[in-house]
Amino acid sequence: MATRQKVVGVIPARVASTRLPRKLLLAETGQPLIQHTWQAARQAACFDELVVAAEGDELIAAVRAFGGRCEATGEHPSGTDRIAEVIRRSFPDCDIVVNIQGDEPEVDARHLEQLVELLDACPGAVMSTLATPIRTREVLDSPSCVKVVRGGDGRALYFSRSTIPHCRDGNPDALLAGETPWLLHLGLYAYRRDFLENLTRQPVSPLEKLEKLEQLRALELGARIQVGVVEHPAVGIDTPEDYARFVTRWRNQSGQKR
Repeated sequence: MATRQKVVGVIPARVASTRLPRKLLLAETGQPLIQHTWQAARQAACFDELVVAAEGDELIAAVRAFGGRCEATGEHPSGTDRIAEVIRRSFPDCDIVVNIQGDEPEVDARHLEQLVELLDACPGAVMSTLATPIRTREVLDSPSCVKVVRGGDGRALYFSRSTIPHCRDGNPDALLAGETPWLLHLGLYAYRRDFLENLTRQPVSPLEKLEKLEQLRALELGARIQVGVVEHPAVGIDTPEDYARFVTRWRNQSGQKR
């Protein structure tokens, strides 16, 4: 009988943010944004442990105030490095690590479970991630929206801010309306622990530096990243307008009035 793997979910978090200052501490709902993400992630059945990896005393205090487990970290260039610090220190015996974006308060628990299932189903994969079909030209053409191409076996072939695959002939708009060939990459990952530790010890790779995409370092190392497809992504909070829409949705769902 196979031994059950230990799975740890980690939410990397810091107060600094460019487009929406202090967004993880915004609390117009009566709860800080990071608490909403924590509560959504707790619905996933796959985690043995769930922890916030946080930089900054105020954020650490906010997480502990609502009863979340929080591990303090130093400064890091990326959330992945922040996660790796916590895993090395506190979870050296875990098998799989899931990276949960702190600014996705409506993350789907089923998507988090799917990340783990992808690794279970593909022993050769050291990372897994998710994508969703692109159906609008705005998303397709935006360099802020990362595209991924995968093989017939689900393996990631490449990630890019450019439109990949390129449509040499035909009308992209017509393809978007049908069986779209384009996939939007979602910023959720699961890693095998030993690979995560190795990945974060490696220098920034040439393609990663060019596109400003961390996952390209893994591909340049020859890693297999398994990509699952989901129909609808979670909505990240990047701007004041994003947050206002989230607050409105939350109030509508909870029946809370202004």
